[in-house]
Amino acid sequence: MFEAVEDLIGEHADLEKQLADPAIHADQAGARRLNKRYAELTPIVAAYRDWRQTGEDIETARELAADDPDFYAEIKELEARREELTDRLRLLLVPRDPSDDKDVILEIKAGEGGDESALFAGDLLRMYLRYAERQGWKTELIEANESDLGGYKDVQVAVKAKGQSEPGQGVWARLKYEGGVHRVQRVPATESQGRIHTSAAGVLVLPEAEDVDVEINPNDLRIDVYRSSGPGGQSVNTTDSAVRITHQPSGIVVSCQNEKSQLQNKEQALRILRARLLAAAQEEAEREASDARRSQVRTVDRSERVRTYNFPENRISDHRVGFKAYNLDQVLDGELDPVIQACVDADAAAKLAAAQ
Repeated sequence: MFEAVEDLIGEHADLEKQLADPAIHADQAGARRLNKRYAELTPIVAAYRDWRQTGEDIETARELAADDPDFYAEIKELEARREELTDRLRLLLVPRDPSDDKDVILEIKAGEGGDESALFAGDLLRMYLRYAERQGWKTELIEANESDLGGYKDVQVAVKAKGQSEPGQGVWARLKYEGGVHRVQRVPATESQGRIHTSAAGVLVLPEAEDVDVEINPNDLRIDVYRSSGPGGQSVNTTDSAVRITHQPSGIVVSCQNEKSQLQNKEQALRILRARLLAAAQEEAEREASDARRSQVRTVDRSERVRTYNFPENRISDHRVGFKAYNLDQVLDGELDPVIQACVDADAAAKLAAAQ
């Protein structure tokens, strides 16, 4: 069992030698790649060594138990420990999502429910900002289209890790499960009869692409400029600073107007475009490989929900994994980890079952 780990141990040792050489750090990008791979292999190597050592300890305890029956209790403890290590090692050996360490661009779009949906989109944005703060991540508002009564018709925010994350703790590794339609059930502030309304907002999570991830041919872009506008459509800028970029081969359209200069808006729009093109390329590759990766819902239809936020019952429910808790107020304040962890655990269990 786990014969393939021996090759990984050799690779881990080789990486350790390379990283100990000061000359390797002259190439910072190369050193980062080596460090990333070394960090991925370290928990596998550590778990394998513990697993192998526990097996040796079991054999020793069995030999000693032939003369002293008291060692039988220790054998049971060691066997239980080895079973735990076996499960952990199997899980560690499941291929990781190559984007797990990437930062993300998070998009929230109001859907059915009018102004109430826009208000809920604002609640979701605050939830993610507070969660990011708890995780020690940095956030940057890229583009926001506010509604008349508050909240957002649509909003895009970049979420970035500070430094290198532990395996499985990167921004994409945690937030990728947030993609889909989020449904809210509550009494809107505008409701005079006290009736509970249902509305929805869509969340799209994209791994942020680096220049090396996506190559964009400038000749494929149509760039239009126009004047920025605020809530209700009123003009907020007397110059043509807003930018709309159309990627003609894919038909993807991105608009940005939050920044004061046309150049800044163009840079932000290209940033979002790269992320969307990377996501599209990854999905196409996965389709060709017949990968059953969970897809994100890009329509904002209440019936295609992934999660429900029920305010009267203070309940949050994730319909993909059956998670349910009655601490909605705390979740909206950024205590999102238990909800996300339920998705992580279910995804890991499915991958493990598929690998066996």
